[in-house]
Amino acid sequence: MPKLIKLYITSVAFGFGLSAAFLALLLWQDIAGIRHLIFSSDLGYVAAAMMFVMNGAVFAGVQFAIAVMRLAEDPEGPSGGSRAPVTLRPIPVEVTAKGKVAGPQRP
Repeated sequence: MPKLIKLYITSVAFGFGLSAAFLALLLWQDIAGIRHLIFSSDLGYVAAAMMFVMNGAVFAGVQFAIAVMRLAEDPEGPSGGSRAPVTLRPIPVEVTAKGKVAGPQRP
């Protein structure tokens, strides 16, 4: 099996595991009365399944994105810029006002 496919499968498994833990935590803490809504309805299992699948897709996508970004090679050469001190000095700018200065008009 190619490494990228194996990486994707493990990321999806980890994402859906996080989704199950997230849903269990939501039900345990009864956030926004979700436990009452799911357990008191005759179609509450559909809502729980939808939350599990949708959160699983999001968490799996995030896990896979993080895993792919971690595959990048380190850039070659020095990094961090030079260690030379930076000296800043003010630049004088002349400003002249011509005409009336706009402001609130009084009657």
